[in-house]
Amino acid sequence: MSDDEEHERARASAEEAARTAAERAKADAERLKAEMLTGPMSQEMLRQQGLIYGGLILIGVYMVEPFLTAPSLDASATISIIAFAVAIPLLAALVMVNRQEAFRGRRTPSVMVTVAQAVAQSAAFVGIVAGFWHITWVAGVTFLVTGLVAVGIHSAGFWRLEERQEPTSRDRG
Repeated sequence: MSDDEEHERARASAEEAARTAAERAKADAERLKAEMLTGPMSQEMLRQQGLIYGGLILIGVYMVEPFLTAPSLDASATISIIAFAVAIPLLAALVMVNRQEAFRGRRTPSVMVTVAQAVAQSAAFVGIVAGFWHITWVAGVTFLVTGLVAVGIHSAGFWRLEERQEPTSRDRG
């Protein structure tokens, strides 16, 4: 066997392995998507989202409260107030949608709800960062960086728990 033939076989083998890995990843993503819309994972996602929405509303109320009686606001305080003015009503609406989803046992496919989730959670994050920044810029930067690290930790933990997860009999029926 020549070096060219050996090289060609190794390349073909690597391509096949890459295709298999891509197909497995796609199948895992499709399975997770289906589980998130219905079934036990859907119920867990609803519980987690309800906790997140309620927690962000509570944080927003506590962070905004001291600014209500302040004689004037600096830029970071103003940003915090405006961000929570956006986030709190959206989060309240999402709490109500979340309760309806839990009642019906399924998640809504609404694009408007998905956009509201992204806007509400982002606005709350901006409000918290700006609130800490108002106290001291170091706290604002620290919260910003650790918040982004926390998202990475949650994502890594979630995917490690869910990758190559075989459906259990409980999940199937």
